[in-house]
Amino acid sequence: MDGSKDQPLMTAGVDLGDKYCYLCLIDTQSGEVMEEGRLRTTPEALRRRFVSEQPMRIAIEAGTHSPWASRVLEECGHQVLVANARKLRLIYANKRKTDEIDAENLARLARVDPKLLYPIEHRGEEAQAHMAIIRSRQALIGCRTQLVNHSAERSNPSGLACPSVQRGASTREPQSTSPKRSGWHSDQSWSRSVR
Repeated sequence: MDGSKDQPLMTAGVDLGDKYCYLCLIDTQSGEVMEEGRLRTTPEALRRRFVSEQPMRIAIEAGTHSPWASRVLEECGHQVLVANARKLRLIYANKRKTDEIDAENLARLARVDPKLLYPIEHRGEEAQAHMAIIRSRQALIGCRTQLVNHSAERSNPSGLACPSVQRGASTREPQSTSPKRSGWHSDQSWSRSVR
């Protein structure tokens, strides 16, 4: 154990999916699986399942749903550990990978030593909203830059960089690469000896 005096009686692992999440509930003292099951991945379903439970330690993997899911579970009075999936070789390198097995592995790691999960802290809801605005702005600027570059390439097939260069080029006599204009005569032959 991690030596904590406030050791919860139950430890849960929840593998979050887009539609459903898988729950594995184990007894903290014995390590025996007490409950396994599937829940809808919605705030309402998580609240219904966990709001009436005594405080427990719940491990989830970092991902798309983990920010809101961790907030909901904490509101229900539980200790939530958000596992850093990149550092959990036991989970992502397991050849027998299923959602049920992932949920059990999360619960067992949280029971033995929470540090094994390399837990991360999500930003608060307000900070996440600010980050979403910043990322959206960056995406828009990137799209605008691509559109400007694309339209410049399409409207200027000569390949010249800007209109001022293009105006200067139109006053000069065009250079030709054809043999007659560059001083070559059609009766001249070009040969190369191969040794």
